[in-house]
Amino acid sequence: MSLSNTYETHVLNYLFTATSVTRPTSFFLALFTADPGEASISNECSTSGTAYARQAIAFTVSNNLATNSGAIEFPVATGSGFGTVTHLAVCSASTGDNIIASSALTASKAIGAGDVFRLPVGDLDITLE
Repeated sequence: MSLSNTYETHVLNYLFTATSVTRPTSFFLALFTADPGEASISNECSTSGTAYARQAIAFTVSNNLATNSGAIEFPVATGSGFGTVTHLAVCSASTGDNIIASSALTASKAIGAGDVFRLPVGDLDITLE
């Protein structure tokens, strides 16, 4: 995953200046039908008639690796479904422009009506190198 421009700046400020950095207190996984971008969110799955909503996510950190500590399961897709999911992002709120980090999926996944998007424990890794 890649940090968003905002969080790259937060990390640099934390490390190299005395500037105060506000740490997120909640984390949510969001799904996208194309690259969400780094400055302002676009291409998030539609919440209109699909049952899509960002899901809370928690992490375990070891050395330079953060990984999801619990399984994530999105609601059963309704209507026309979520579309073809190509990217995901960790956000600091359940809605809005607040990406912390994002990444393309290894393989895109079509989520139609009746489908569920699941992420098993340990399948989302964020590494700082």
